[in-house]
Amino acid sequence: MDSQCVSILPRVCGVLLESGSSLPDDTSLEKLLDWFTTIAQTGASLLEACPCLVDFVSKVAFNHASGSSILSFTLKLTGLISASEDGFKVLKECSVLKLVFNPHHWQEAGLWEDPCLRIGWIQGLKMILQHSEALSFFAQEDLIEPLLQLQTDSSLFVASAANQTLAQVLLLCQSLSSVGHNCSKNRYLEHNSVSMETTQNYSGIITRVSEYLNKSVVLKEISQLPGCQQILRLLAMLLVQVGPPLRDTLLLAVMNSLEELVTTSCSQLTVPLMDVILAANSGLRDNFVPKQRLIRLLWVMLNMKKPAIVMQAAAAVLHSHHSDPAFSAHSARVLLLPLDIVTGVSLLDENSTGEQMTLVCFYMCNKCLLTSFKSMLSNPAEEELRILITEQLKRKSCISMICVCLSNIPQITLMASDHLPCPQRLIVTAVLMLLRLCCVDSSSSSAGCVEVVRFITGNSKVQKCALEALLVLSKSPGVKMVLVDVFKVLTEYLNSPSSDPSVLQKSYQAVIKWVGVCPDLSCITDQLREGFIQTVRKRACDTRWEARDSTVEFLGHLGGAPSCRSFTEQETEPSDVLLGGCSFTVPLLKEALQDPESYVRASSISALAQTLTPSWQEGAVLTQEQEDIVTQLQEVLFQDSEGFPRRAAVKYFIAWLSACSSPSSCWLLMQSVPTVLSQGVNDLDWEVKLHTLELAELLLDQAFPDPSPSHPYAVMSDQAHRLHIAGQQSDLLSSLKDLVDRGVVSALLCGVVDCDRPVALKACQLLLKLRGVVCPVMGNAADTTVFCQLAEGSVMQQVRKIQAMGKDTYVVSEACSEADKEGICASVDPERVGVCEVLRLLDLDEKLSILTQSSDHIYNSPLSLLQDILTAAAASSQPGRDPHQELVMDCY
Repeated sequence: MDSQCVSILPRVCGVLLESGSSLPDDTSLEKLLDWFTTIAQTGASLLEACPCLVDFVSKVAFNHASGSSILSFTLKLTGLISASEDGFKVLKECSVLKLVFNPHHWQEAGLWEDPCLRIGWIQGLKMILQHSEALSFFAQEDLIEPLLQLQTDSSLFVASAANQTLAQVLLLCQSLSSVGHNCSKNRYLEHNSVSMETTQNYSGIITRVSEYLNKSVVLKEISQLPGCQQILRLLAMLLVQVGPPLRDTLLLAVMNSLEELVTTSCSQLTVPLMDVILAANSGLRDNFVPKQRLIRLLWVMLNMKKPAIVMQAAAAVLHSHHSDPAFSAHSARVLLLPLDIVTGVSLLDENSTGEQMTLVCFYMCNKCLLTSFKSMLSNPAEEELRILITEQLKRKSCISMICVCLSNIPQITLMASDHLPCPQRLIVTAVLMLLRLCCVDSSSSSAGCVEVVRFITGNSKVQKCALEALLVLSKSPGVKMVLVDVFKVLTEYLNSPSSDPSVLQKSYQAVIKWVGVCPDLSCITDQLREGFIQTVRKRACDTRWEARDSTVEFLGHLGGAPSCRSFTEQETEPSDVLLGGCSFTVPLLKEALQDPESYVRASSISALAQTLTPSWQEGAVLTQEQEDIVTQLQEVLFQDSEGFPRRAAVKYFIAWLSACSSPSSCWLLMQSVPTVLSQGVNDLDWEVKLHTLELAELLLDQAFPDPSPSHPYAVMSDQAHRLHIAGQQSDLLSSLKDLVDRGVVSALLCGVVDCDRPVALKACQLLLKLRGVVCPVMGNAADTTVFCQLAEGSVMQQVRKIQAMGKDTYVVSEACSEADKEGICASVDPERVGVCEVLRLLDLDEKLSILTQSSDHIYNSPLSLLQDILTAAAASSQPGRDPHQELVMDCY
């Protein structure tokens, strides 16, 4: 530990004892605690490193005048010190531990009502519970009672912390219990200082917890609802974390209360109650008696008379990773029932009930229970549920019920086909029918519940849920049969004037998804294609920018979609099948480059890159239209006032260079690169500069591809070796000159001194890469010198500036003599500098180490934190100072 910190810490403790109002910021105490935690985690004794802490904790415990933040900090610090057995012993002997963690002490002082203090008490207690002596202290002081009271605290933060701490108490009890059942128990206890009294105390703690849970789970009046919900969440967490036999003990204790709670039919408790049932059911043995009672509870929840509860319970089963096939199959039927009723598409197979009974018989061994399950799974029970849901669908609340149904379709599609109530193709048909019913301009009528149509027509929430379900259903087997219907429905939505922009976006996504999974698009007719073209053209001119943005994004995604089969049975692009190809999309995207909204302009640039990528990969000759696009993009880099289009423009050239089969043969690309680099690296937007460096990196990788390693045992004569080195120098010289001519080196040198750290870091890494490739081979030969031009604000100007300030060692390597520094900074023409010379003189390694550190690394230290606290305290005590004036400190 730093000796300066040791000498300053007692003064800091004195400042904290006086008042916490002079702290430099609200997080100083947390940072101080983090520092102490770091010391403790290294294995060092916190009290030996900071002996003044015992006195500090003792004085705060008796000084009620300290602020709540100081008191909370002290409670946490006490727990941290006591986490080690030595620290625990010291604080216990001086009676500090008993005083600090006695809730009555703080209640008598009138401080217990402060949530900040309760949080400190809980977190400090959690830190202590690391060893058996702490559990013995916990039991002897009866701290389980106040901890249980805090489980349903009015503050959610306090309640959550109390839940976590109670779980830790039980886990510690569980570990001691396993020791107690070990055959080498006495030897273990003697070696680990675990007293026999401690091993007996844990059973009393578990009994208290079990009684508390059993009592708290029962809901007697509606005012207890929030507390009951919290207890159920706690119980679910405990059942997941603890193991047998403790889990069995807790479950046996609350089983009767759970059965009573199920009968209350409270919809607000459905989700947490199902979490408890599923958590308990997943970890129990089949021959364990409560297993049968849990399954009974689960089937009761899935067959209640309240549709909302049944739907939530079924959704919980499907999302559980440990649900049995019988439960999943029944839950799928429940969740598909609203879709069946609304659309009139029969999704529930009458014969599936028998299959469920077979599954239940397989998982159950109690014959008396099977009789009751038969009545639950019989058709009359399902018909009764159908009647209840039908009545519910005639109200406005039908929207939430339908959305629950649709949002669980992804889980239903993951089920095995033999457990599904119907083929997935029928579910696709039902979803399409629902989408038609929701469309304002559709004339479709439902064979199901007619009353529901007036609520769902034009409802964007239902439409989006249905479209998301349609996205997932695109992977269903046999969907080619409904492909035409899918595109017809999606075209209706894209063409409808009442469609919300978010619905349009979902519709476009569905088109892309279905195109991607259906390689055969021969079913697309000319009429459907023409209607789709007109729809897209109309949406590209929509008055809402979100609709225009979704349209140009769609055109880009469609251009990048994989090839498919058309009506001619030949490989073709989806864009050609649906929209007639680039002759339609490119002019539309060129118009979007002039859109008044910057998001649309940026999306159009990205879409153009995706659309033209296939032609770049094939090496096709550039058209006049593509040349005009390049000119427009350069204008975007120079003139566009928004950063999004400029970023997209640079990424366009990155995509072009990456996809071009032979970049050097594309004169327009190579001609554009210097302009893009010089303009992009000087942009005001740091992301534009970063993308520009990515373009430079791509050019660097193409100029110096990774060479194949030579054979380690290859024999080469001296003459052959000299010729090999000469050949390497010639190749590197040529490649380096190309990089200089294209402006890559100048862009990197400009970027390495950029004020934005990500930009400077990226440029520094690329310069190091360039130095590692070029300098070892090129050497110091005069005939291999390559010169580069330096623009204003480049690294040479930065070196001059730093040297003038007397800080030249920050950038220029220490290995260089003063004469070398003067020569590179003054005598050499700044317009013409040797690349290798600059790369050797720049201390890139030092700069990289600085750039990889956090921006506040100079002040991010315990010493600076302690000094800031002292400085703030001194400033606050100055006479005449306004007490309301904010203290601005550079605190880590």
